[in-house]
Amino acid sequence: MKPDSTEPNILVQSSAVDLGDIFPEYAKTNINQVAGKYFGHLSAASVYVTREGITYRCTVNMQMGALKMMTGEAKNKDLYAAFRAALQKTAKQLRRSKRELREDKAARTDKDMLLREGTAPRRTQRRSEEAAPAANDEGDYRVAAE
Repeated sequence: MKPDSTEPNILVQSSAVDLGDIFPEYAKTNINQVAGKYFGHLSAASVYVTREGITYRCTVNMQMGALKMMTGEAKNKDLYAAFRAALQKTAKQLRRSKRELREDKAARTDKDMLLREGTAPRRTQRRSEEAAPAANDEGDYRVAAE
């Protein structure tokens, strides 16, 4: 599935790290690929990179259509590895929300009928067992008391 919009709003930015020319294009390409895989309509996306000591912290935010903003964050010594890990976390959220929206689960007709009737088969079996107590119940209690 290809994205609906030809030019989605994807921001790749950092205040302290020089990203160069290759990383923003790499990030935009991968975000478009993930967007096309799950929903196809990317409303907005942003990638923010910060430096923490020797590691990079990468935050990926994606909003698909009318869904809520999905966010993934990862740290790694390699900038590209941090971005891929953050994008994987975001993709996992998108995959789960897509699965939730799909209605491919079969309806359980037996459960629906039982809920409408208000009775369950287990309850009727228990009631019949309670109605006829066992003859050795008194003897069992005496043995336990001794």
